Amino acid sequence: MPLSLRVALSSLRAHRLRAVLAMLGVFLGALALTGVQHTSMAMVRKAEMEVEKFGPNLFIAQAGQVHFSRSGTLRQGAAAKTFTLADAEALAGSLPNVAAWAPFASTQLPIRAGAHTVPCRLVATWPAFMEVRSFRPALGRFFSEAENEARAKVVVLGRKIAQRLFGRPAKAVGREVIIATGSYRVLGVMEEKGRDLAGDDQDESVLMPLNTYLRRAANQDWISGVYMQLAPGTEGENLKESAARLLRARHAIGPVEKDDFSLITAKESIKLQKQALDLVFTLGVISSSVSFAVGGLGILSIMVLLVRARRLEIGVRRALGAKRRDIVRQFLTEAALMSGAGGLFGVAASLMLTVSLAVAGIFPFVFDPGLVLGALAGSAALGVAAGAYPAAQAAKVAILDVLREN
Repeated sequence: MPLSLRVALSSLRAHRLRAVLAMLGVFLGALALTGVQHTSMAMVRKAEMEVEKFGPNLFIAQAGQVHFSRSGTLRQGAAAKTFTLADAEALAGSLPNVAAWAPFASTQLPIRAGAHTVPCRLVATWPAFMEVRSFRPALGRFFSEAENEARAKVVVLGRKIAQRLFGRPAKAVGREVIIATGSYRVLGVMEEKGRDLAGDDQDESVLMPLNTYLRRAANQDWISGVYMQLAPGTEGENLKESAARLLRARHAIGPVEKDDFSLITAKESIKLQKQALDLVFTLGVISSSVSFAVGGLGILSIMVLLVRARRLEIGVRRALGAKRRDIVRQFLTEAALMSGAGGLFGVAASLMLTVSLAVAGIFPFVFDPGLVLGALAGSAALGVAAGAYPAAQAAKVAILDVLREN
């Protein structure tokens, strides 16, 4: 081990309290920088995973006013009954790069099986829903196109609904449930999916053939909208203008009138969440910069005090042959060790926080080695910068002055 490192470690052990106080600011800076950034990246990754659950390259045309909140979730505004199956067919037939599509109608209804009654989100759609939304049965099967055409009284249950009604999802297949005043046979139970962009739990949904719902359950001519899966590489934003022109013409909406529909791409959620996280990123950088600055000033002040307290040690080392550059190297090493140790502990604490959030299932685990190495290198560099002045002062200590003082 080099002499300057041994002397530095010995000095830090002898002045533990001062060293810990000097490390504290750097510790908080590294914790704020790596902790906030890793959490932000985990939040973005979670949003991307939610979009993947919602369906790849999904483009939605929906009745009424729907918008994204600042958090990136969908919020339903004024409802409308002007969207028809013909509108969905016109969109799917005229827009380019529509690989698959499925119209849908949704509502909130209670569902009953035996003595158990629970609320659910009823979604009436076509069999293509499975492909468009990447959502398939884990037990049993989905309804067929023939069953949709025949208006068959069949449903597929979300996993949580099946569990709440029958105790175990496997027991639901083949059983009868009551929706409104009709009895429906359960064909299958969907895979576990989680919440969608609107915040609705997809595991609490019930899926029904669209024709069955429109003619048997609701007796209505309008639908809620249409899900469209775009071909890979297609930008949904480029289709919005064409889709809006088509729907405005079909609905006879005047030039100054507002749309009675909404056009949504799932990727908008990620974009808005990233915009919201920009503020978090900025605040994290500001807080970490302040903490690093406080840590740098702490190391500077501690090192100045150490130079004054160790004038005799410096004089003796100079008398025994140590050169000025040896003294400078020693104090720079001490400053870098304090700052580097503070940064290391801060990074370790932030990684423990990231792992804890991942284990708890709050956010996915995200690790950026570049960010960690940058924080460690920055911490060490801060120590060297803060220790430069005290090291220069230590190197100027004159041997004769020390001897006179002692």
